[in-house]
Amino acid sequence: MTLFLDPDTVEKQRGITIFTHQAQLQYNNVPLTLLDTPGHVDFAAQTERVLSVLDYAVLVVAAPDGVQGYTRTLWRLLQRYRVPTFIFVNKMDAPGTDRAAIMQALQHDLDAGCVDFTDALTDEDYEQIALQDDEVLADYLEQGKVAPDTVTAMIGRRQVFPCYFGAALKLAGIDELLTGLTTWTKSRSWPDDFGARVFKVSHDERGERLTWLRVTGGALHAKDIVVDGEKANQLRVYNGAKFTVVPAVSAGSVCAVTGVTSAAVGQGLGAEPDALSPLLQPVLTYTVTTGSADPHECLLAMQQLAGEDPLLRVTWVCTLDEIHVQVMGTIQLEVLQQLLLARFGLDVSFVQGGIIYQETVTAPVEGVGHFEPLRHYAEVHLMLTPTAPGSGLRFASDCSVDVLASNWQHQVLTSLAAKEHRGVLTGAPITDMTITLVNGRASNVHSVGGDFREATWRAYGKG
Repeated sequence: MTLFLDPDTVEKQRGITIFTHQAQLQYNNVPLTLLDTPGHVDFAAQTERVLSVLDYAVLVVAAPDGVQGYTRTLWRLLQRYRVPTFIFVNKMDAPGTDRAAIMQALQHDLDAGCVDFTDALTDEDYEQIALQDDEVLADYLEQGKVAPDTVTAMIGRRQVFPCYFGAALKLAGIDELLTGLTTWTKSRSWPDDFGARVFKVSHDERGERLTWLRVTGGALHAKDIVVDGEKANQLRVYNGAKFTVVPAVSAGSVCAVTGVTSAAVGQGLGAEPDALSPLLQPVLTYTVTTGSADPHECLLAMQQLAGEDPLLRVTWVCTLDEIHVQVMGTIQLEVLQQLLLARFGLDVSFVQGGIIYQETVTAPVEGVGHFEPLRHYAEVHLMLTPTAPGSGLRFASDCSVDVLASNWQHQVLTSLAAKEHRGVLTGAPITDMTITLVNGRASNVHSVGGDFREATWRAYGKG
């Protein structure tokens, strides 16, 4: 079995995409870089990381299945990262598929801006496009048409989502999709200053670390210092499993870099900021049984794999002398077991699986914390306010510097961000709330920074 974008042994065995792979292609003299991401929810962490470096995305929907729960999850991620999106409805050759019903479901479940672009656009299609923008609608009612440049701009603004129908196995609809990608997309302009963002970490067959990044400004040359004094020893442009070593990579291009070991997935380099914190989080936790293998060797191997997958959480629990691992699902766990055996010769198993819970508050509540042993003093008032599910934690201050000096406020906010806070119901990590400093008090004589750390944690606990 020779799959161009699924070359890994484990991928071939399972018949699914597990790792993100790159391909270079040209269509109608337009160069395209394809980043093929996993479609299984257990490996969604890799998919989310890739979204932050895309110009456009192609979301594949299986016609017999329609819009599934995971389709909605991917749609929310595409919204979060503001990625203009094309939709390809696959397996239209399956019995009983209804193109009109699927189109209606896409508009209802995803966005009203989903429009069938497979064939030439009709007046009804242009009307549906115009309805997505008041100014465009006004021009359409006056002129009776929508200019191609306007359609392209609306796609770029995520107001319109071109949909194509076909059957990939029979190559049906593929030419129409590729023609659409070259017709309705627009190349970006890039700044002159160097910038790049890391979206993947892997290791080649010799065990050398590869840092995958997209250059978002200027150019990257071999031997350039990238981060923390580390040089980009080699620049590789991959096409499936094969690669070409190049002397430089210009803005907009994707490459894998050797010699850079400290850059993490999601990190921005040069002028590029870091990516958003990932929305998806592991949901299951297991204990690792190492058998006859050395636990320390297993821990190091799993930590290397965790460096490749940001949402594979590996910890050593000193009190139990155990390795604990957090994953997205059981398929990921099985693949992890295969990778440890294939790459490191380690035969491990996993036991005591459980769900990872999180806690939050259901209504605003104030917590007050005091710390005043002899010759120390600090008082902190925190407001804990619930926020939308999936929003995570946010720390803020709504306290005047006339009440509490800015240096003490900084100590409070720094203390809040310094460690993981847990709830009181099950001891699970907290999430989906804003913790706001609303009041406090210091002593000109006795207060020191550590006092506010203790008072902050007590105020949180009381809340």
